[in-house]
Amino acid sequence: MSSNDRVSVVVTGIGATTPLGGDAASTWSAMLAGTSGVRRLTEPWVDQLPVKIGAPAMVDPVGIVGKPQARKMDRYEQLALVAAREAWADAGAPEVEPYRLGVAVTTGIGGIGSTLTAYDALNEKGWQRISPFTVPMLMPNGAAGWLSIEFGAKAGAHALVSACASGAEAIGYGMDMIRSGRADVVIAGGAEAAIMALNLGAFAVMRAMSTRNDEPERASRPFDKDRDGFVLGEGAGIIILESLEHALARGARIYAVAAGAGYSSDAHHISLGSPDGEGVTFAIKMAMRDAGVSPAQVVHVNAHATSTPGGDPLEAKALQTALGEHADGVVVSATKSMTGHLLGGAGAVESVASIMALVDRTAPPTINLDDPDDGLGIDITTKPRSLAPRVAGAPMAVLNNAFGFGGHNVALTFTEYVPEPAAEA
Repeated sequence: MSSNDRVSVVVTGIGATTPLGGDAASTWSAMLAGTSGVRRLTEPWVDQLPVKIGAPAMVDPVGIVGKPQARKMDRYEQLALVAAREAWADAGAPEVEPYRLGVAVTTGIGGIGSTLTAYDALNEKGWQRISPFTVPMLMPNGAAGWLSIEFGAKAGAHALVSACASGAEAIGYGMDMIRSGRADVVIAGGAEAAIMALNLGAFAVMRAMSTRNDEPERASRPFDKDRDGFVLGEGAGIIILESLEHALARGARIYAVAAGAGYSSDAHHISLGSPDGEGVTFAIKMAMRDAGVSPAQVVHVNAHATSTPGGDPLEAKALQTALGEHADGVVVSATKSMTGHLLGGAGAVESVASIMALVDRTAPPTINLDDPDDGLGIDITTKPRSLAPRVAGAPMAVLNNAFGFGGHNVALTFTEYVPEPAAEA
């Protein structure tokens, strides 16, 4: 089936809770202002670690979810629920037959905090003191399950786990659920809550994290020569995907078209991207092909750009190759410079940012980029930048990249929604 014949999928609701704000609007405003959500951590356990900074969610989800329900949920599940409630309300709480409503919401690590809490209870107090909710709290599909219950979604609740590509892959799967006819509406995205000693220590021993502890706000610096690793963040991003037919029938506001998704796997190394960037290039090209857009239509890229020494230039090279002669003039933003790296939630939160960039026709800045790598070959903006169509008569397109340990590569394409002209009477 060609892209012209298949079901069109649109975005009708957005929600987020991040280190920059407790909802999508405040997160987006903070991004445009170039605000950093990274801070010095104050927990006692940071003293034993070389990494003492992180980007926690600005708003505690317990206060929104409520303590009775929060006690049954891991923090990542709470964050997902907060963002999903916002997205659902933003979409107008659509009336959907339960078997036409799906969920594709995931995580990269899952309920690691609940796992560690249960293990401590086992060792210190005995097995009978383990919470009976431990298993639903630790499982990676827990958020998808909770959201299916919350919204009565019976078309399927899915949690594709692909490390830091998880949130983006979940959105791509949600698109496929609608295209295949399984659902009319899908709640899609990702969440993560992994700022704790074990994870910081594990990433630190890999030499993957920044140790710029004295300047937390300046620690995440994608594409900068002085970068020394990523900063761990937490939060959630959720979007409501809907078939265009269903959205129009109920008069929904449409943010953008969820136009395409591209996937690949490097088959190279468990934690390092292939140095030739071939898999990343392939995923980006496939996302554009799936969307039926040309590189000339792409005006903006929200890059994966984690601020690691090896990953950033690899992505820049892949973008240059995939976009070819049209790379010049594409505005690239690295919003992890502000949010830190939300792991399984990153691709979802950055999808929200990509959609808002289309809506506002503005690319957010990349902060802390003082001395860019030589020869990147892409236009990385350090200030909010206006976006305008590059091809007359064709909608603007934006790309969102997400890559994960295990060699997972995912790219998403969102395009402007252009209503069909009204038929003449």
